[in-house]
Order: sequence, then C-alpha cells, then structure tokens
Amino acid sequence: MSPCGINAVLLCSKPLLLSNPTAIRRSSKSVMASKTVDESDVGISCYISKLPGFRGILKQRYSDFIVNEVDMEGKVVHLTSLDAPPEIGEETVTMIDDTANNKSYASGIDKFRSLAGDADAKRLEDFISQINSGVEDSVRPIILSPDSDKSHRTAMHNFFKQNFKFLVTDVVDGPDASSKCIRVRLNNGGHNNKGKNSKKRKERGDKPFDSRGSENWPENVGKFLRFHLYKENKETQEALGLMGKMLGIQPRSFGFSGTKDKRSISTQRVTVFKQHATKLAALNERLIGIKVGDFCYVKEGLLLGQLMGNRFTVTLRGVVADSEDSIKASADALGRLGFINYFGLQRFGSGSVPTHLIGATLLRGEWKAVVSMILDPREGERDAVAKAREYYKESNDIEGTLRQLPRHLVAERAILQCLKKCPGNYLQALKSIPRTLRMMYVHSYQSYLWNHAASMRVQKYGADQVVLGDLVYCKGDDTERVTGCVNSECEDDNGNDACDSNNLDEIAGADLPEEINNSVKVVTAEDILTGNYTIDDVVLPMPGSRVIYPANDIANVYHDLAKKDVISLMESVHSVKEFSITDMTGSYRRVFQRPIDFDWELLTYTDGNIPLVETDLDKFAKSKPVKMVRMEGPANGNEDTNLLDCRKQSESVENDIKLQSDENEAKGERDAQLALKLSFTLPASCYATMAIRELLKTSTSVAFHKTLN
Repeated sequence: MSPCGINAVLLCSKPLLLSNPTAIRRSSKSVMASKTVDESDVGISCYISKLPGFRGILKQRYSDFIVNEVDMEGKVVHLTSLDAPPEIGEETVTMIDDTANNKSYASGIDKFRSLAGDADAKRLEDFISQINSGVEDSVRPIILSPDSDKSHRTAMHNFFKQNFKFLVTDVVDGPDASSKCIRVRLNNGGHNNKGKNSKKRKERGDKPFDSRGSENWPENVGKFLRFHLYKENKETQEALGLMGKMLGIQPRSFGFSGTKDKRSISTQRVTVFKQHATKLAALNERLIGIKVGDFCYVKEGLLLGQLMGNRFTVTLRGVVADSEDSIKASADALGRLGFINYFGLQRFGSGSVPTHLIGATLLRGEWKAVVSMILDPREGERDAVAKAREYYKESNDIEGTLRQLPRHLVAERAILQCLKKCPGNYLQALKSIPRTLRMMYVHSYQSYLWNHAASMRVQKYGADQVVLGDLVYCKGDDTERVTGCVNSECEDDNGNDACDSNNLDEIAGADLPEEINNSVKVVTAEDILTGNYTIDDVVLPMPGSRVIYPANDIANVYHDLAKKDVISLMESVHSVKEFSITDMTGSYRRVFQRPIDFDWELLTYTDGNIPLVETDLDKFAKSKPVKMVRMEGPANGNEDTNLLDCRKQSESVENDIKLQSDENEAKGERDAQLALKLSFTLPASCYATMAIRELLKTSTSVAFHKTLN
C-alpha cells in the first residue's frame, strides 16, 4: 500500500495540499483580519488516535488549569509554607552595617561638616541613620540649606559622589530667586546608575543584579534567595513586576526557569538577588492573587530552561459524550499512544497579529514593517489599549501614547521609548525590546514551519512506524555514524556554545534540551530491517545552520513554506544575526510525546463556580488559615468584569463544595454535570493543550471554548 494510505485521511482534520501554493499559507492579510489564530493557520491539523472526540470545556475557570513546575531533580514544586526562615544572615548583615558602615559614615560626616556646616551635617547624619534602620522604602529626600554659590554647590555634589555613592544629589529652587538648594536622596538604581556602572554591567554579561544593600552581604549566606511563587490568573513577568515594584528593585534581579500560562494557577521556583526572606514574606499581606514561600538561600540564580518540565492538573467541565465508555477509551488511548508534539497556539500569540508573521517579517529584514505590526491597532483588544494604539497611529505623539499605554505592553513601550530618543531607527527600536521577548518572534516562525512538517509527516506516513529518511536520535553504536549533531530542542542564536532558552512558552516553559548534545541520524533501510528505532525516536528539526533535514519529502515542507514567505533557510538577506535563521544553531524536537505519570478521573458537579481540584494554597490552608485575595471569574471571559472574591482559605474546598451542593440540592436549580480531571507531567517545551486536543478532537483556541460556556 502507498505510504499515503487511508490512515492519513483518518488522522488529519484537514489535509495539507502542498501542491497548491495558496493552500500552504494563508496570506498575512487574511490571518490578521481574524481576531485570533486558528490551529490550521499554524500547521496544527492531525491526530494520532482514530477514536471520536467529545465535548469538554477547557479553562472554564482558570482554577481548572493547575501547573506545578518540575525541577531539574524531578521534584514537583509546591507551596508548602509562607513563613520566612530564621534570618541568621540578616542579623549578620545588620551587625556589619552597624559597625563598619557607621564608622566610615562618621568620618564622612565629619568631612561634610567642615564643607557644609553643623546644621546640614546633622540633617545628613539623621538621613543616613534612617536608611540604616531598614525602612529605606519610606525614606524621603532631604533639602540642604540654601546656597547661592554655584562653585560651592559643585563641590558639594562632588563630595557626595566621592564619599556617599549610595546617595545622589540634584538642585531645587531656594527660598529666593538668587539661591538654590541641594536635594539628597537614596540612589534607587535609576538613570543615575548608568555611566560608570555601564562597564560593570557589560562585564556581568547582563545577569540579573541589583546592587543596593548588597555590599556587606555575609559570605556564609547564598547571594540568591530562592522561593516558590504561587500565582492565580497572572503571567510570570506580571507577578514579578508587581513584587519588584513593592521591593523597590529592578525586574532583572529575579530569575526563573520558564514562564507559565496566565489563565491558570501555577507554582514555580524563582530566585532574587540578595534579598531577605522576611522582606518577601511580608508582601503576602499586600499581593493580590499571589503568594510566596518555601524560602532558602542558594549560591546561583535560576536561568531560563533550568527545569525538567511541568506537572499539569487539568479539569475539563461540561463533558458530553456518547457514553462514559467512549471517554474512558479516549483517555486510555492518550496515555498509551500520546499526542503529536505540536507547538500550541500560545506560541503564536493571543492577539490578531500572530507572532510567526512578525517573525517572518523580521527574517526578511523589514524593520519598519515589524514596528508597525507591533504598534498598529488590532482587533479584539480592550478599549484602553485600542484607544492608545489609535492615538499613536493618528498623531504620532510618542509621549502622549506612552502615558496611555498600559505597562504590561512591554514590547510596544520599549519601541516607543527608543523611537523617542532615536527617531526613525527602527532596527534599534526592535533591539530595545527585552531579548526574551524579541526572540520569541523568530522562534515562533521556526515553530510554524515545524508544525507544518509534523502534520505532513503524520498525514503521509502515519504515526505508528519509522520510515526511510526519518531523523532519529542515535542509539548505541550508531553514534559512530552520525550525520548531524546539535543540542536537541535548544537554540543557540548568539554564537555561544551554551543553550539559549530565551523562549516565551506560556505553558511548558522555555525550550529545554531533552538530552544535551544528542546525535541525530537519517534512518536507513538497514535500520528498518533491524527494528532498532521506534516511532518515539523520530524527530524533526527547528531550522538553523547546524541541523539536517529528513532525507524524504518532508524536508520540502520547510523550504516550500519559507519560499512562500520570501525567506531562504540557507542564506540571510541582512546582517543582523539575531534575526537570521542562518545564524541560529537550530535544534530538534520529538514528533510524538506520551504523557508521564498519567492519571484521569471522572467527576460530577452541580455548580460551575466551585473549584473541583485542591490547589497548593487550599492544601496548605487546611492546617493554617491563609488570607488570599482572589480575582476569580471565568478564565476565558472578560477579565474586566471579574469580581474580587476575598475569602479566608481556612475552610477546605470540600466544605465549600458541600455547602454549595446542599443549597443547590434544596433549590433544585441545577442538574449534575460531568467533568474529566487529568493529571500528567510533560517535559519542558511540550504543550498540555496539545494533549487535550488529542483527547477532545477539537480546537484548543480560547475563542472556541468561549462558545461552549
């Protein structure tokens, strides 16, 4: 039988007609006209199982999607304590500050007295004492005595630069027109830290760092505080941004292994540079939808990609199927056969301008067009954002737009701030976007090509056997006969040998190599005869300069699609390395993935507003009451209409369910509904939504599941 047999028709929801150029890629105009990306737009079209799907609502509430990070040792990360450990390090720091620093400050203040007089010296001494008391967040600047002598004021400025580098000075108007006053304030790490420190920043390699309060950190205490971050319905960067603002430190001071989906409840590890646990623990009373705990001091900060994977607990509500047997059969098939390891829709953005289209435009070197794609008005956005975009489009007023643009639009704000300083320099504006974010666009395009290639592999050759020309990870003696070797599932696009994991995957974290320096080879006729390889070994490349392509017609998918986008995978049309596929190493990704430690359970419920699964906070609150301010509502509804649900978590979820169930039973208002609870672990860079898609045989888009509510 031809390899493109009947299985191909049954396994794919939409056949890929590569012979027809218009079927390969919908034009950017047609894709951008819709509010969200469809799965077929980004190459997601096939299934492994031939079993029928069934109805189920994904993320009806964000509490239906729970993510717990799995660390490099294979341990699942949970929030188990909110208490800060005994601060032996803090006592040491305080002692050092009170002895060594006070001695040096006394000497400096004596010198200052001879320059400025007793009154200003006393002001400065009190100011420094207030800072040393540990309440620097509330310390207000001091104003020194009026001074009409400019040369004397200059001497004062220079004195502070030389003797009190943790303070900065500027000038304010005095009580009369002829005098000025020097204002003294704590250096908060803002623009005054540039200049001399910029060289040090380059030497640090832009590693997370914030020097304030760290000069006398005790040697026996790790420089990084590691903690577990529990968050509800918030992106990782958003949560850390809020915490950084409260702590008065830069976001770069935090380190984490991967971003987690916003529409979820997640727990992950985070590190912060030279901060005391007591200070972070105190934030728990102020944070909304966020808790921090399980503190310890470590020597190294976390970097993107330093995780083994994620543990998912997913509840599908409103399940409707022909029978419970069909649900059980589908769940068993998912555990046994797995799913196609597609990059999920999250990889391509949730807005009306898909990130892979921005990536394609970057690869073509069309800098101005990319800026327009990021800044221009879009469909489906909130009124405040839409208004800001329209205002800039019509007025070109950068200052006015920045005042309107929400701070979470990081890329847009970075571009505008750069264009304000360097008008017309669109390339520099794009480079001002944080690296993690700007590289997401190019990685998204690579993922777009990979998805299409994976669909063609399943459509043409099925999902049950290795075929001639496939790429596989090498085994045993085959390592002597390799044809390609590169870090698997790891992209090095900056010329370094280290793994570059700067990808924004909302679900499964950054791209992490399954096995570092895995060798890849092309399957030969001899390999097929010996049966040395199985379908689990099959990989496909993420395009780059050091990957090889399958030795069959699947390779054509990559080049044909790229050609339609006027992109060459073999040479670059510009010299900007980070926006060029030919300057990226490339990587490999397994085509098929089985869920690990897979469990499932059918549940019944009567009230869709009651959680069906305990979170880390719920479990912890059973033994100790915890106040948690929540913003709960349908996860795929309008977030602006979410209500604040402030409640103490000392009552267990079971009691909440029982109470509500009793009320419903008395009123007889609702019928019992069926839910399917799934628990499984996936390696980093795998998407839980793609496993759910295999089960339901329906789209995983937010727009689709909204229609089911």
